[in-house]
Amino acid sequence: MKIEIGTERPANFNEYWPGQYEIFSHFEYVTGIPHVLFAVTTFKENGLPNVNFHSWSSFQGDGDGFFAILAGLYQHTHAFADILRSGEFCVNFLAARHYDALERTIRHNECDSDEFRTGGFTEEKAAAVNAPRIAEAFLTLECRKEKVLDLSGAGKTALVIGRVLHAAAEEKFAHGLDDKYGPDGFMFNIHAPIDLITGEDNRGGIGTIKLERIIE
Repeated sequence: MKIEIGTERPANFNEYWPGQYEIFSHFEYVTGIPHVLFAVTTFKENGLPNVNFHSWSSFQGDGDGFFAILAGLYQHTHAFADILRSGEFCVNFLAARHYDALERTIRHNECDSDEFRTGGFTEEKAAAVNAPRIAEAFLTLECRKEKVLDLSGAGKTALVIGRVLHAAAEEKFAHGLDDKYGPDGFMFNIHAPIDLITGEDNRGGIGTIKLERIIE
């Protein structure tokens, strides 16, 4: 038997914090789809480095370009304003052991905050854009803004597409099926999948990849 859920939020879906279902669709909690976690880095208007801990995105392209497709970037954030202003940003992939440090940049993100210092990260100069790289990242994509779309049309979140101009990878993570796919590699956001019967459960998680099969 399948549980069928439509565009109306079921009445038994608990709200665990004010505005939860204004910020997130109820389908977010119905689906529980994991997404890779990363840090978007920019320079604020005052020149201080900004860190935006983000997920809900994909990375894809063709022979005419490779793109960072950032969905659900909140329009009230420093990162969104910085990208609109400068047109440049970096996407930094870090291991799960950096989760707490990245969380600190969410709690302390004032205009006059150096968010690299807040998270204890080392600022590294980018090769192709005017945006800071996180030296501790095992992979960084340097991007130039290509397109911006108001995702729902309600002025809440935006879809930002960045053209990748340059990539930098730590040598340890540059050998195909290597440590990128394990505890020291990509971390994933498992965002509070809800119990579809009771409408309860506010637990989320952080995951990594376990390689199950090698395809020759």
